[in-house]
Amino acid sequence: MTTFPVTASTLSETALGNFIKEKYPLSENLNCKLFRTGVNHTYFISDHETKFVFRVYCHKWRTKTEIEQELALLNLLRENALSVSYPISDHHGTFIQEINAPEGIRYGVLFSFAKGEKMRFMSNETCFSIGSLMAQIHNVTESKKIDRVNYDSEILLNEPYTHLKPFFDEDLNEMKFLKEIGSTIATRIKGRNLSENKTGIVHLDIWYDNLSVNNENEITIFDFDNCGNGLLILDVGYFCKQLFFIESDKNEYELKAKSFLNGYQKIRHLSEEEIGLIPEAGASIFVFYLGVQAQRFDWSNIFFTENYLKMYVGRIRNWMEYYEQKNHRD
Repeated sequence: MTTFPVTASTLSETALGNFIKEKYPLSENLNCKLFRTGVNHTYFISDHETKFVFRVYCHKWRTKTEIEQELALLNLLRENALSVSYPISDHHGTFIQEINAPEGIRYGVLFSFAKGEKMRFMSNETCFSIGSLMAQIHNVTESKKIDRVNYDSEILLNEPYTHLKPFFDEDLNEMKFLKEIGSTIATRIKGRNLSENKTGIVHLDIWYDNLSVNNENEITIFDFDNCGNGLLILDVGYFCKQLFFIESDKNEYELKAKSFLNGYQKIRHLSEEEIGLIPEAGASIFVFYLGVQAQRFDWSNIFFTENYLKMYVGRIRNWMEYYEQKNHRD
C-alpha cells in the first residue's frame, strides 16, 4: 500500500532522542520530550543534570540559509557575552541537522536551555532588565544586516492583508480597519526621518513567552526564528504592546513600560522620533503575526475564525486608541 502524503508530521520523541544521542556528545541517558507544536516543534532534552532544547523547523518554513543566518546572529551575540539561547554543534561541528520527515526534509537545531521561568506578570525591576538586555543586543546589531527578510511596510502590513483575504470577507469592518491602518502606519513611518543607525537586525518577537527570568533581573532571550532586518524600534514597540495587554490596569502598564524604557535608555538612546513610533511599531508587528497565522493555517485553524479576527483586531484598535488619547492628553 502506498503511504499517503502529509503536509505536517510530529516526530517521535523516542526516535528523535535516539537520533540526538547519535549526533551529539550527550549522555546516553538523555530523555526527549515534546514540549509543543506550532510554527516549529520544540522538544526538551534532559539527562537529569543538563537541559537542552531541540527545535524542528516545519517543512519549507525556513530555508537552510535563513537558519544559518539566525544561528550566526546567535553566535555573534554570545561572543559579545549577551544572554541568549545559543546553538550547539554535533560531533562534527555541524549546527543544522537534516531530518527526512514524511512531508520532506525538515531542519533541526539543538539549543542551550534558558534557565529561569516564564514570567507573565513581571516586576518593574524585571522590565528594566529586559529593556537593558534588548538595548545591548541592539548595540551589537545596529546597522548590521543578515540574509533574511527586511521588515518594511510591505512585509509587515500589506502582505498580511493579502494572506487574510482568502479567509475573510473584505467588507468586514475588521478587514477594512486593517487595510486603513496599514496605509496610515506606513505613511507615519515614512514621515519619520530616522537615521541609518536606527536600523539593524531585530528579533521581532521579544515578550514574556520568549525569555526566561532568573532572580528577577537575570534575563535570557530565545527563539530568534523571526529575526530579520528593520527599524530597531520594532522590538521596543512590540514588547510594550504585549505588556499593554498583560496589564489590565493601565497605570501599572505605564509604570512597567517606563521601567522597560528606562532600562533600554540606560544602555542605548532612543530619539523622540523613535519613541513617537512605539504605537505604530507594536501595531505593525501584530498585523504581521496575523498574516503568519493565515500562512500557517494548518497550525492555527482551531481558532482562526471571524470571532478570532474581531478579538485580535480589537486589541490592535484598543492599543492605537489608547496612544491617540494619551497623546491628546499630553
